[in-house]
Amino acid sequence: MASSTEKYDLVPRILNYLDRLLIFALLEHLSEQKLYPADALLQAKYDVMKDTNMTDYIAETYKKLHGGSTEVPAEITSRREAVLHELKEWAKKTEKMLELVRNPEVANALRSDRAQNFIFMKENYNITSEMVEDLYHYGQFQYNCGKYTEAAELLEHFRSMANDSELVLSATWGKLACEIMTLKWESAVEELSKLKEMIDQKSFTDPLVQLNNRTWLIHWSLFFFFNSDSGREKLADLYLSPAYLNTIQTSCPWILRYVTVSVLATRSNGRKASAGRASTYATYQKQVRELVRVIKQERYEYKDPITEFVYALYVDFDFEEAQAKLAETADIVKSDPFLVGSADEFLESARHLVSELYCQIHQRIDIKDLSARLNLSAEEGEKWIVNLIRDTRVDAKIDFNEGTVIMNHPPQSVYQQVIERTKGLSFRTSQILAHVLTARAHAVPIAADGEATEE
Repeated sequence: MASSTEKYDLVPRILNYLDRLLIFALLEHLSEQKLYPADALLQAKYDVMKDTNMTDYIAETYKKLHGGSTEVPAEITSRREAVLHELKEWAKKTEKMLELVRNPEVANALRSDRAQNFIFMKENYNITSEMVEDLYHYGQFQYNCGKYTEAAELLEHFRSMANDSELVLSATWGKLACEIMTLKWESAVEELSKLKEMIDQKSFTDPLVQLNNRTWLIHWSLFFFFNSDSGREKLADLYLSPAYLNTIQTSCPWILRYVTVSVLATRSNGRKASAGRASTYATYQKQVRELVRVIKQERYEYKDPITEFVYALYVDFDFEEAQAKLAETADIVKSDPFLVGSADEFLESARHLVSELYCQIHQRIDIKDLSARLNLSAEEGEKWIVNLIRDTRVDAKIDFNEGTVIMNHPPQSVYQQVIERTKGLSFRTSQILAHVLTARAHAVPIAADGEATEE
């Protein structure tokens, strides 16, 4: 890896908030990208997987590390036999329960109320809470064996009848992991929504536990948000919500990199929506303002070329610095395992942002100068600007003889200026009034002699 990408590599930080098998999935992805030495990745995979039930993979990896002719240690072989034996025991122990829940008549009789489902199963089929809990443990065992589809089914059946809220929360984490490992991104989004609702509504005795749950959820979501059709939009909505934005600022400010990419990469969608749905484009603009505020506020805690690009562009209006950061950003997004699939789209959107902002504050623009700021050749820059004017429908014309773009910025009417300046004035006034009334309600009355009186 290049020194710049090593310096801003977030993988070591992210690994601390992932499940063992999710770490394995990330290492597999890194192997495909060839971002790290193959031997180091192979050793890391072995260290991660050696305590799981995937004994065949452990044995195979051990041989790769020590040579194909090396004998597998006896403890790995004996453990494989123990795993197979325990697998048969769990299958036998849960046979009755699985036969019932897989019966279409029984399945159709179950509802969304877990407590009611358990009562129904108990009264009609003599099911006990221990039998329901066995589904959870069997699903957990199957997950550790790498059988994610089977584990997902068992955990789903367990959740439909379980009364233990802690185990239900744990089963939902397991179900989410199964959907990620089987690349079922739409189902993963549904599981994340369920998990988010549980974490937000659950009464935690220690607020730190809730904070940790949200931190883990943020990191797990990185897997599928960049692999589903509307992933980046949902990522931005989740991470910019007050509770999770607070979590990012408190526990994991490095996630601002992914928030930045998710917001800016949706620029094209927001611009296209402006013609049909003005509210969608307004939402995008609001997200950009919120992003800039947080990056500015947390800059002392975390910064990288991606966040610094936004800071240079929207805070300092320093186009030279933004140009330098954009060039550095290209290497980082193409080496980040979660961003590599969105690299081209993000860089395209970043160039649009630079050009749009540059055009807003200049009336006559030199095409060669703007091309240089976008890290494009003169010919590429000319095509870029033509497409930009056509797509955004700005009032501009190109003088090819002089190699310039002439922008037409119509003056804003006084009426419109008044509207912009007084926008939200009524809301702010009502807030101030509410604060004054609250302060007066809690004020302690003072008697004529200067002493506080009791009402």
